[in-house]
Amino acid sequence: MYLVQMLLPLTSSESTASTEEMLTGLHRTLVERFGGLTAYSRAPAKGKWLAHGKEERDDIVIIEVMADELDREWWKHLRKKLEANLHQEEIVIRSQFIERL
Repeated sequence: MYLVQMLLPLTSSESTASTEEMLTGLHRTLVERFGGLTAYSRAPAKGKWLAHGKEERDDIVIIEVMADELDREWWKHLRKKLEANLHQEEIVIRSQFIERL
């Protein structure tokens, strides 16, 4: 079994309303495909990184699902779609093998 986590910005260069609509649609897609999700959104995580020698910051939400199998092509397609919709250079989607106890 795999735990897949998405680190998504809470805002984009577009309106916050369109970001919220996109996240609502993403939640629906993930629940339909994987049967549920966990979203860590109460207190946004803080992202920091260097871009062209300058420190960038972002508030993010972490969304995770558990999947029996890892369909890398499906996740790659989703990542590219999220990057385009959220106007991001890169969205992090990561996975790790887990054992359900």
